[in-house]
Amino acid sequence: MAETDLDQNSSAKSMANGEEVKQEEITDRPVRVYADGIYDLFHFGHARSLEQAKKSFPNTYLLVGCCNDEVTHKYKGKTVMTDEERYESLRHCKWVDEVIPDAPWVINQEFLDKHKIDYVAHDSLPYADASGAGNDVYEFVKKVGKFKETKRTEGISTSDIIMRIVKDYNEYVMRNLARGYTRKELGVSYVREKRIMVNMGLKNLRNKVKEQQEKVNEKLNTVAKLQEEWVENADRWVAGFLEKFEEGCHSMGTAIKEKIRGSFTGQSGNFGLVQYDDYDYGYVVDDDDDDDDDEFEDADEEEHDNENDNETEKEADKEKKANKESTP
Repeated sequence: MAETDLDQNSSAKSMANGEEVKQEEITDRPVRVYADGIYDLFHFGHARSLEQAKKSFPNTYLLVGCCNDEVTHKYKGKTVMTDEERYESLRHCKWVDEVIPDAPWVINQEFLDKHKIDYVAHDSLPYADASGAGNDVYEFVKKVGKFKETKRTEGISTSDIIMRIVKDYNEYVMRNLARGYTRKELGVSYVREKRIMVNMGLKNLRNKVKEQQEKVNEKLNTVAKLQEEWVENADRWVAGFLEKFEEGCHSMGTAIKEKIRGSFTGQSGNFGLVQYDDYDYGYVVDDDDDDDDDEFEDADEEEHDNENDNETEKEADKEKKANKESTP
């Protein structure tokens, strides 16, 4: 017993000097690390603390103790899950090698020896023991140098989860009523049930109105952006339109000119190039087109014959007139 006390004092002195017991002291087996807690509504904050305990040493065997309902309700308060549910949650955590049910509220040397525990892992916040004097639950293991500190995960805890449920109590009541639970199962009176339903209806209406307002505001913002874009780009768009219109008109005019020019070119191919003589204004026809020459010669002969016929008729008329005058 004196030898054991000497070892404990040596460990406490080493811890006081800022020296930790090195893992090399245990080489023939895994280091047995113990972590304890209530683990109600087991969440990732719990899992991370157990992960840190598991990784305290390269070769660690992690034991996790969990207090039963009787001890927990006495020193901490009512839990959401039963002790059996909390034990089972821990067994499904991959960092846990062994679960110790009915764990004590305060750890002593007897408990450490019984489970051959080398270190106890927990966060550094003080937890009141059962004495009522405000002593730390982990004061003993800290003194003997067997305490391994872990870090809490900010923003998540069982108390935070319960607070969220209490804060949105009406919504959860309505959700469970919609899923088939009766008001008696939920511990809700008839009047309270109706009041919750009315409040939830008004809340849903407010949410719909807010949603519609957001949609209208979004559309108004879109229209304002389009209007601003139009004002900024109006001159550029008008100038571009006029430029395209001018190009189109120019292309259309060019096409019309080409078509008219093609029409005249086709007609000129059916007739020879006509020139006028400086002296007798007769038609002089290109020598290259024999058919056109014959046509113009026939026209000249026909015109000459017509002139001779007219002169003959005029002479005949004069003779008739002279004969009339000479007749008594």
